[in-house]
Amino acid sequence: MTEWIKVCETKPLKNGDLLEFDYGDKNILISKAGNKVYATDRICTHAYADLSTGFMNENEKTITCPLHMSIFKLEDGTPQNLPAEEPLKTYRVKIQDNWVYILME
Repeated sequence: MTEWIKVCETKPLKNGDLLEFDYGDKNILISKAGNKVYATDRICTHAYADLSTGFMNENEKTITCPLHMSIFKLEDGTPQNLPAEEPLKTYRVKIQDNWVYILME
């Protein structure tokens, strides 16, 4: 079943913010860069590391894993360097009535 899940209000989100969100068994990272909100898996695809404790580059719209420094694009989850080779899963985001929603499938 596919449904839009209400995640958080938009007002407190600022550029550079990284927000943890759990839904069922999914660990999701909500991030804001360049006035756009992104949603990706929160756990690095290379080794278990929580990307919410990583480093965001707002200009490049990337997140860097705090463990082995792999960099992922927030838009599509693609890794930009080794050791990560697998992309992060990304989720569609919509803003409605000052709330962030993500599409869960």
